[in-house]
Amino acid sequence: MNTPVWDDGSWSGLPSLEGDLEAEVCVVGLGGSGLAAVHELLRLGRSVVGLDAGLVAGGAAGRNGGFLLAGLAKFYHQSVAEHGRDFARRVYQATLDQIARMKGETPEAIRQVGSLRIAASEEELQDCMAHLEALRADGFEAEPYEGPEGQGLLIPSDGVFNPLERCRTLARQALQAGARLFENTPALSIAGRMVQTPQGRVYCQKVLVAVDGRLEYLLPELKGRVRTARLQMLATAPVAMRFTRPVYRRWGYDYWQQLPDGRIALGGMRDAGGEAEWTIRAEPTEDIQRRLEALLRQLDIEAPVTHRWAASVGYTSSGLPVAEEVRPGVWAIGGYSGTGNVLGALLGREAAWALQGSRMPGAVMVR
Repeated sequence: MNTPVWDDGSWSGLPSLEGDLEAEVCVVGLGGSGLAAVHELLRLGRSVVGLDAGLVAGGAAGRNGGFLLAGLAKFYHQSVAEHGRDFARRVYQATLDQIARMKGETPEAIRQVGSLRIAASEEELQDCMAHLEALRADGFEAEPYEGPEGQGLLIPSDGVFNPLERCRTLARQALQAGARLFENTPALSIAGRMVQTPQGRVYCQKVLVAVDGRLEYLLPELKGRVRTARLQMLATAPVAMRFTRPVYRRWGYDYWQQLPDGRIALGGMRDAGGEAEWTIRAEPTEDIQRRLEALLRQLDIEAPVTHRWAASVGYTSSGLPVAEEVRPGVWAIGGYSGTGNVLGALLGREAAWALQGSRMPGAVMVR
């Protein structure tokens, strides 16, 4: 049915936009990054209209694996090597602070239990040790790990969450604080002073496009920098508790967590799909789902599969997200390369300040 395990069917929905509105800022995309921006704009005293082509967190923001990982998309030692130690360290600390902030905002949705990076080969195990050494060298928490999941490293400061619950809680809070939010309202054209939708327009001073998957189709000037991929997952019926922490394995291509009720949410195998997974289609495929089921069997999990789903996610070749003004008065954030839950929320807040011509205290990505 392409329904994520996070969806309990309780969301009552929001209206679509009909007619014209005015606001200081229009935010296009009501996922984790867009809603973080909406909240920050409200704190800054701005009037905000938010639009989503589907439902709140109906894209990758509510259809991902539910991992809260500090840092950039690439592992910390890789980020140090490619972007410099000072930048990598500041980003990592900012994302640690963002995890703490998220836990304070929506404590019911978040479990800060740490994360495991598990090696699937001797080469990967050596890379885990380089990862560990780089984190420790800069004073960040990490320790070697060996347990039922395998060998690798434990990062105590990471966590897991219900991404859909968090986003919909943020949407309700934003509505109560005065934001005007609309679902099933795609942006047909975007300019700095106006966003056109099928049944109305938003006249504004600035626009923030906070979209990850399909970003290069909404803003064609980003083609070549951002490329959309399909990520697939499944979930099982409850099994005996085995995994107290989320697991990243095989260079992050395979990942899973066990929910408090015992269900397993597992995803990955994108690399096995080859070129076919570079697509804007967001439906599960038989090939990848069969491979995910094989991974379940490798983990000795025999429970029936209850959910299968997919999501569109934006990747960049550098591993750095897009965070800039792409048209006069139009800013874009996205292209999180599969790890946007924390970084996207941070960028949403930083972009809110940039829209008013200032810099958020401690900002590291948006200048």
